[in-house]
Amino acid sequence: HLLPNENVTYSVCFCFSGLVEICLMHPLDVVKTRFQIQRGTSDPTSYKSLSDCFRTIIRSEGVFGFYKGILPPILAETPKRAVKFFTFEQYKKLLNLTPLSPALSAAGLGAGLTEAVVVNPFEVVKVSLQANRDSFKEQPSSFAQARRIIKSDGFGLKGLNKGLTSTLGRHGVFNMIYFGFYFNVKDAIPTNPDPTLEFLRKFTIGLVSGTISSCVNIPFDVAKSRIQGPQPVPGEIKYRTCFQTMALVYREEGILNTSIILEILFQGIYKVLSDHILTCTLHSD
Repeated sequence: HLLPNENVTYSVCFCFSGLVEICLMHPLDVVKTRFQIQRGTSDPTSYKSLSDCFRTIIRSEGVFGFYKGILPPILAETPKRAVKFFTFEQYKKLLNLTPLSPALSAAGLGAGLTEAVVVNPFEVVKVSLQANRDSFKEQPSSFAQARRIIKSDGFGLKGLNKGLTSTLGRHGVFNMIYFGFYFNVKDAIPTNPDPTLEFLRKFTIGLVSGTISSCVNIPFDVAKSRIQGPQPVPGEIKYRTCFQTMALVYREEGILNTSIILEILFQGIYKVLSDHILTCTLHSD
């Protein structure tokens, strides 16, 4: 157990590490969102490849184009982490869970659903800014964009909480698999007295957990981006609900696209760098 002053130190360190990770990974998140909202090869504005996307953004939007919508995730980082790990521990206590319990996934699911409610308004603003292809200087600020969304559509499911069901699915499914897999496998594999090998043991388990979780939650993330991003025809809502959007995308575009690769890279790397380091520290014996 950490002493009070140690808790403060760890909180500050992890908040700072979260800021660094967002700054490093946000360009990949922008590219991922762009691919998720484009509608296959029939979309005249679609990117032909990853390299084409990077070149186009640099040419038409500048280097700062890769950092569109970065403020909302920065603002959400501290409350998101606090909510996720605090509620995970509370759900564990509530369910009276023991090590190697499959029900750890239930605690992860609960933590993910709670986290999703907190982050969804930030996600709506972030995706709307990332989808904007104007130059960085011409783009509205995060606060101006949030005010515009609220003024136009309010705080509800058509406004600042648009795509909530998809966000609930994305975070709920990811954390259900991640926490359930990570803690059960970590407790099943003996610890190693060598600090380096022990870190590698935990890191490998976290990497596998993050990759598997990413593969499963991709449909929810694509649906979220389609609902929260710009609609194909202005004034006409094509993507309305989570499962309706999934079915529509599958019917029109199939099951595989470039955003899947980007999602695995983003979620696998980012989640291991952020959540896994925090998990290892808070639950080290």
